[in-house]
Amino acid sequence: MNRYFFSDMSVMLGRSMRHIFRSMDTIITVCITPIAMMLLFVYVFGGAIQTGTDNYVNYLLPGILLIAIASGISYTAYRLFMDKQRGIIERFNSMPISRSALLWGHVLTSLVSNMISLVVIILVALIMGFRSTAGILPWLAVTGILVLFTLALTWVAAIAGLSGKSVEGASAFSYPLIFLPFISSAFVPTDSMPKVIRAFAENQPVTSIVETIRALLSSQPVGNDIWIALAWCVGIMLVAYVFAMRAYKRRAV
Repeated sequence: MNRYFFSDMSVMLGRSMRHIFRSMDTIITVCITPIAMMLLFVYVFGGAIQTGTDNYVNYLLPGILLIAIASGISYTAYRLFMDKQRGIIERFNSMPISRSALLWGHVLTSLVSNMISLVVIILVALIMGFRSTAGILPWLAVTGILVLFTLALTWVAAIAGLSGKSVEGASAFSYPLIFLPFISSAFVPTDSMPKVIRAFAENQPVTSIVETIRALLSSQPVGNDIWIALAWCVGIMLVAYVFAMRAYKRRAV
């Protein structure tokens, strides 16, 4: 590893973050859809949905946060694709800087911008009546899981951004990820689903992550869900990292 890797990475992070703060519509756009969905489900559909809880926004919030992350990482794919399209990657790689610093700059920018979006959504949820009995440690655990989930999906986004042939192709991969929480326990208990859909819902990553976050925020036992959630997040992150670095190195040659 280049001994200047961290300083190079901080420069690239600063470059990407300046793009974010000069165009705050990225964060605003990421927030609008999940907040609109939260309003719709709580105030329109909430009365008809039986979840066994008195406060539907408490039940709903973990899934909304995951949808926001899945939506936010598409901008990482877009920004990477534009850097590739404009020859920025080759230009930086011709300079005496760490080869992977640019890629890490995009990944960390995704992490920071998504965390800002999640804070905004949680603040709106509080206005809508969201309440948590969790202490500091459970909140830190929730934050850690959301960070891991964001990093995992961001590395998937990096693959799309580096491999896409068009802007639409680089960004469209996020649509299935946004849809995935709908086939999970994010909005309704899986008990109400048909057998085939229920089997899929109970064995895909979103359900274990949602159940873990929900249990932590309500001070309930998390059981094995937390280990399943961590295994999914770390597994996806490691596999996506390997493929993203391979795709990036091909661009760097």
